[in-house]
Amino acid sequence: MDPLSGIRVVDLTRILAGPYCTQALADAGADVVKVEEPGKGDDTRGWGPPFVEGESCYFLSVNRGKRGLSLNLKEPDGREILWQLVERADVLVENFRPGALDRMGFSFQAVHRRNPRLVYASISGYGPDGPWGGRPGYDAVLQGESGLMSITGEPHGPPYKVGASVVDTLAGMTTFQAILLALFRRERSGRGGRVDVSLLESALAVLTYHASTYLLTGAPPRRLGNRHPNLAPYETFESADGPVIVGVGSESLWRVFCRSIGRAELAEEPRFRTNADRVAHYAALREVLSPILRTRGTAQWLALWEEAGIPSGRVRTVGEALDSEQVAARGLIIEIDHPRVGEGRFVGSPIHLDEATRSTLRPPPALGEHTDEVLGELGLAPERVETLRRRGVV
Repeated sequence: MDPLSGIRVVDLTRILAGPYCTQALADAGADVVKVEEPGKGDDTRGWGPPFVEGESCYFLSVNRGKRGLSLNLKEPDGREILWQLVERADVLVENFRPGALDRMGFSFQAVHRRNPRLVYASISGYGPDGPWGGRPGYDAVLQGESGLMSITGEPHGPPYKVGASVVDTLAGMTTFQAILLALFRRERSGRGGRVDVSLLESALAVLTYHASTYLLTGAPPRRLGNRHPNLAPYETFESADGPVIVGVGSESLWRVFCRSIGRAELAEEPRFRTNADRVAHYAALREVLSPILRTRGTAQWLALWEEAGIPSGRVRTVGEALDSEQVAARGLIIEIDHPRVGEGRFVGSPIHLDEATRSTLRPPPALGEHTDEVLGELGLAPERVETLRRRGVV
């Protein structure tokens, strides 16, 4: 049985953090109805290129498994339809700017009065309160505001954002987890509740040892390129034919690593004997290791290190990673037949749960694709739906 089978979700999100969360809910078996503005829809429908048969790759990446309803919330009839959805739902997820839904009459308090069992989840840049509360926030902005950019890049170069939209996806993951907690609590109490997740706090929470370094010592972390601040060697090196990455995370691995490169005596070198010594003498360690690792190609080093049990790998392109044998063996890539795109490959859910469907195969919806279906379930006659459509309500 799918864990969220029978759970109904009203999805009022767009862009990335919210849709990422609601796609995860759909993968877990929930019935997710994505509500979009007629004629416009989710902003990311227009984000590109690349487009495939007119469909944005960005939008397609985070909207699998959902039914599409177009609904004009500026119209009283549109808001009344939303109330009907809310009264039947288990979860509402939204990422409007704080206060926007309140002004439409759909504040947490108002919704909770109508449906006390509903879990009301809000995602925002900074949260609804505090001196920054209500500010708009996109991933790149929050990578800067959270300090993430300050530790990304070369030591003497400018700060960089991470190549993927990690703050948005982290916030989406966090909201997914929080909704599951709220649903679990509801099983015990019978009542729903409010989930409040900000991009800022999601990013700060995953700084982990970088955050504790500052909080416990007062020393701000700095950019180190691919080097790790607390471990050595734990970074990329140039082999004879390209970059290779190796992670030596224990003293036993350090001794094995030294033997693997033909320099067993380095393990007893006073400057390098312990990890703390190696971090303290990082420049000297790098100076010793770099010319050694240039003497063989990546494949040769990886074969040696795999046999020795040393965590290591090549620096792959996104395509090389997605097309790898390991990803194929794990079944992460799924094939979905989209009415416009045709048969396409998508990244499925990374969660393996026994006796449950892993990933929904419902394609991302066209704008308003399931409007008639959803409104029919609410009891609206086809004639009424056509009237609403002519008036621009749906």
